[in-house]
Amino acid sequence: MDSVVRVVTLAACAYVVQAAEPGMVLIPAGEFLRGRSHPWSDYDEVKWYPNAARDEEPARRISLDAFYIDETEVTNERYAAFVQATGHRPPYYWREGKLPEGKEKYPVVNVTWDDAKEFCAWAGKRLPTEAEWERAARGPAEGKMYPWGDRDPTNKDARYNKLDGPGPVCASAKNEFGLCDMIGNVWEWCSDWYGQHYYKVAPDRNPPGPEKGLYRVLRGGSWFDIPKLFLTSSYRSWARQGERSPTIGFRCAK
Repeated sequence: MDSVVRVVTLAACAYVVQAAEPGMVLIPAGEFLRGRSHPWSDYDEVKWYPNAARDEEPARRISLDAFYIDETEVTNERYAAFVQATGHRPPYYWREGKLPEGKEKYPVVNVTWDDAKEFCAWAGKRLPTEAEWERAARGPAEGKMYPWGDRDPTNKDARYNKLDGPGPVCASAKNEFGLCDMIGNVWEWCSDWYGQHYYKVAPDRNPPGPEKGLYRVLRGGSWFDIPKLFLTSSYRSWARQGERSPTIGFRCAK
């Protein structure tokens, strides 16, 4: 099988981003600054939610082994192949269990954490850890609010603050790693249990998330969300493992 290769240039060097298979991108091993390190007065002064964004702190340098991650969120088309091959239940918005016509390239939504996990296993993959997700979303940038920097997002950067649902994958600009829709379009399930204070006690290398919990981690924000509250690279959200929502989808890693 042919590989797909891109070269990403950083300040004084370049490294190769090579696909393990079509549709995946290699995120190189290394350290990065995880968590919120940028000042954010608007968020710090939210009186009705005194703990806003505190679970993004402290920002710490951690290291990750290399991993692959899907270039796009899993689409209805890819999920339909899984449903057909395994007999897994389709999302309830698929009338008579059939893929919605014209929505083949849109991200699948209304899937639980277990649905996402089973799809990834069927595809020979797994859900990304929360740390992997943030590394992939940030790209080479350190300490920035968004993958593209600290400026406010535009509709070219991400799909957000909409009322009519997600858009087709890769309709917005890719980040520096060549990944689509890491910010906006749909929230993405991660493998981790959610822990409010986990960043304080997490290991410095390949943190796997807490051993148990009540909720699973969601990252990236969605088509429905406003950017400064939910769409930053460091923002952490969560949902019960069995929750389904038109704002929640996923992508796989390996």
